[in-house]
Amino acid sequence: MAEQKESSVLFSLKELMNLEEDRIREEEAEKARRAREEAEARAAAERASRDAEASRLRQEQEARRMEELRSREEQARLEAIRHAEIEKARTEAEHRARMEAMSAQQAHEHQLAIVSQDKGKKQLQLVVGIVTAVLLIGGVTGGLLWKKSAEEADARAMALDAQRKAAEDEFTQLKAEFEAARKKEELLRANLASAKDEAERARIEADLASAKRQREAAGRAVQGGGKRSGSSGGGDAPAKPCNCPPGDPLCSCL
Repeated sequence: MAEQKESSVLFSLKELMNLEEDRIREEEAEKARRAREEAEARAAAERASRDAEASRLRQEQEARRMEELRSREEQARLEAIRHAEIEKARTEAEHRARMEAMSAQQAHEHQLAIVSQDKGKKQLQLVVGIVTAVLLIGGVTGGLLWKKSAEEADARAMALDAQRKAAEDEFTQLKAEFEAARKKEELLRANLASAKDEAERARIEADLASAKRQREAAGRAVQGGGKRSGSSGGGDAPAKPCNCPPGDPLCSCL
């Protein structure tokens, strides 16, 4: 009878030891599982952070490249305009000089013809006075035309400067919108990596898709040289008649 009791006690102790060993194994397995899940979460967060940083660097490089390209194009355009203005002024000055020389030569030949015909001093003086008056009137008229042309060129240059300034302001605003959309997208990506449940993840993914569309739209606007899509107000405006003189390099009709 005593042996049966001892065997029963030993069996109970053995069962308790087995249960304790099972509990310890389960706890260790649970700890290992939690450690594995935490390691995977950290790795996912690190990957998301690296991806976001790489995307940010690529976008910054692209934005700098687009800005440099636009700056070079703008400088080339302004240089072409200045060169065209200088060439136009030189051509007009040469033309006026030739016309004045031709007029002076014709007046001189006419005076010689009058002297050779010896029609009298009064007639000679009258012709000389007429020729001188014609030359003076021509010089005054040429000066007035040159002044008017210069004033028109200045007005066109001021209008071009105003257009360039407006385009630069719009381009700066578009760049700011692009940067804001990019930063918002990066923040949402970081929040997505640390989402606590599926509902929050779905909400962040929806916001991230919207932010991505905004960033892409701003990027296309920046790449297009500061022209907002759909800003024309629906339909093209009717073409205005072109009143520029032929060969005008600043004419907006060209």
